[in-house]
Amino acid sequence: MTQAIASLPAYQTLLTRAEGEHVLLVTLNRPEVRNAANTQMWHDLLDLWTRLEAEPGAVRCVVLTGAGTQAFCAGGDLKERDGMTAATWRHQHALIERQYRAMIDFPLPVIAAVNGHAFAGGFEVMLACDFAYAVPAARFALTEVTLGIMPGAGGTQLLPRAVGERRAREILLTGKPFTAAQAFEWGALNGLCEPEALLPTVLGLATTIAGNAPLSVRQAKKSVRFGMQMDLQTALRYEAEAYDHLVDTEDRLEGVRAFNEKRKPVFRGR
Repeated sequence: MTQAIASLPAYQTLLTRAEGEHVLLVTLNRPEVRNAANTQMWHDLLDLWTRLEAEPGAVRCVVLTGAGTQAFCAGGDLKERDGMTAATWRHQHALIERQYRAMIDFPLPVIAAVNGHAFAGGFEVMLACDFAYAVPAARFALTEVTLGIMPGAGGTQLLPRAVGERRAREILLTGKPFTAAQAFEWGALNGLCEPEALLPTVLGLATTIAGNAPLSVRQAKKSVRFGMQMDLQTALRYEAEAYDHLVDTEDRLEGVRAFNEKRKPVFRGR
């Protein structure tokens, strides 16, 4: 067992694997149901983000993907939900909400490698990542309005921030699927990769991020996360405060020293 995943248990619905020294690959692992998220998966994901935030070990970046080739995540497991009482449904959704809040507030970068379709809650998982790459055959949709509910795990908030308000309204209110090419054109994806290139590409990006100063990466992510909720002048002040926290770090001294010595810096996260 590597240092990167030493503090993680063996999850029922997730696979975790270290990729190099500082990258953790997490795979949604229910391929027999297109990685649909049941209650156990929501528990597992919440536990993952909570443990990693408390004790990241050597992990500096997370890549999230799905098992198999059909789907990244088909959304919530509707077979499990069939016949649920209203009380049980609300109890499960409270868990789902906690998982998404933990994921969105997670301090390390999370990149989605979308290996197949991402519908409903599965699409919301992708939207909660910092950015995403997908295979060209992937399809996306927020189908909740066709089922008598609505997106309730960030879809109505994260999607407009990614694709714009008017485009998001069309996606949300029609429930119609759209293609990976459209998702890329509209800004929901950062790029498209053929299936054999998807993981190598995303893991390469994760490795690049993990090679940068980890405290700097955290502060930059946090500045975007909270600054986007502020007016510009307040956000600029928040950014300056985030910057100031890095001035006294060992990594800042190492970065400048390495630049002047014409060598690769060795960042230690302190």
